[in-house]
Amino acid sequence: MAGPSVDPALEAAAATAPPAAPATVPAPGAGARARNGARSEDRIGARARRGAFPALRQRNFRLFWTGQLVSLAGTWMQRLGQSWLVLELTGSPLALGTVSAMQFLPMTFLSLLAGPLVDRWPKRRILVATQSLMALLALALGVLAATGAVRYWMVLVLAFLLGLVNTVDVPARQAFMSEIAGREALVSAISLNSAAFNAARIVGPALSGLLVAAVGVAPSFLLNAASYLAVIGGLLAMRDLKPPRVDSGPGGARGTVSSALEGLRWVRARPEIALPLALLAVISAVVINYNVVVPILARDVLRLGAEGYGFLMSALGAGSLAAAVLMAAGGKREPTDRTLLVSAAGMGAAYVLLSLQRGFAASALLLALLGFSTVSLTARVNAAVQLRSDDAHRGRVMSLYALVFGGVTPVGALYAGGLIDAAGAPAYLFVSGLVALAAVGGAFALGLGGKRPG
Repeated sequence: MAGPSVDPALEAAAATAPPAAPATVPAPGAGARARNGARSEDRIGARARRGAFPALRQRNFRLFWTGQLVSLAGTWMQRLGQSWLVLELTGSPLALGTVSAMQFLPMTFLSLLAGPLVDRWPKRRILVATQSLMALLALALGVLAATGAVRYWMVLVLAFLLGLVNTVDVPARQAFMSEIAGREALVSAISLNSAAFNAARIVGPALSGLLVAAVGVAPSFLLNAASYLAVIGGLLAMRDLKPPRVDSGPGGARGTVSSALEGLRWVRARPEIALPLALLAVISAVVINYNVVVPILARDVLRLGAEGYGFLMSALGAGSLAAAVLMAAGGKREPTDRTLLVSAAGMGAAYVLLSLQRGFAASALLLALLGFSTVSLTARVNAAVQLRSDDAHRGRVMSLYALVFGGVTPVGALYAGGLIDAAGAPAYLFVSGLVALAAVGGAFALGLGGKRPG
């Protein structure tokens, strides 16, 4: 609870002070003009405080965000390098989908249990630990690739371990936003974080593609390991953090499960949170499988090498970055349900159109549109469910967000890899685009963006 708005010592002094001298009588209308002038200055000041990118006015958020800019570029370098490494080792789209599935498998089964941990422990401490572990895993993969000792099963094991760490890191990182940016700037903070993610998506894959073509995949992993130092340094340099709100429920395994179930019941009773999460779950499973489909699209449909694959991923990132910057500049407005539906429909339409393309330029343009729609949906769902949650449940709500965004990836990756293996990338794109459009219609029928039935 906030403390008193007036210093008690000043309040006491005012109460015992001698009466003030009589004030000069103002001219008629002067008081009203003064009040109007003060209100006008207040409105101007409020607009200035509300201006574009309000989250960047918070020192702790700036430290976190600049560290993320560096670290996420390394993350995208590793993603491209890992996909290309798997194709070199196996040549199989299904094997590529299996690696993606292994990386997100822990999130599928453990996300809901991670939420109570995030609500119970200081989030900065959690993030320093998770970022350090991810750096070590990237270093291990880089050393294995550089020495020529890497095998497909090793990539699977390291992907699974990375998924374990990410299961805690993702909800902690998302929930940490409200602590370092404040509720008023939360939409801006989420959008700026998405902008960093997608700026890195432009630089990382292009640089990694050039490195892979020139010297092999190992530098992508080693540079990623080094990039984590930036975000860890930013976390350690923060000061004046607000005391975190922690879950005071029972600890231990039983208390964790009980807390997770209570969080599920809380979300289920709130359609304004449950419906956006359900829509995102379907879209994540059938559409957001870019690490599986884009390398196959580049190699088998467009007949491109590693450089071409990198530039296709950069096109996807360029559209994503544009959406994130536009949202971040929009200030603190809460997303509406109708914008969620439009964004999801854009993803479905882009997939259907992409299935018909055989040229690089048109494919890159549609991937940019796909990236724009993807960030428009995911960032808006993220902001909407956080703003519609309370502090006591935010970690559990964001663990559910992590589940429907990343935890369904094993199902989606195996679905994508299997369908591409059987019928090709164009068939996968066409079918998945239609499923996404059907999901938009279903969400609207259930009341998202309109009157809810019943």
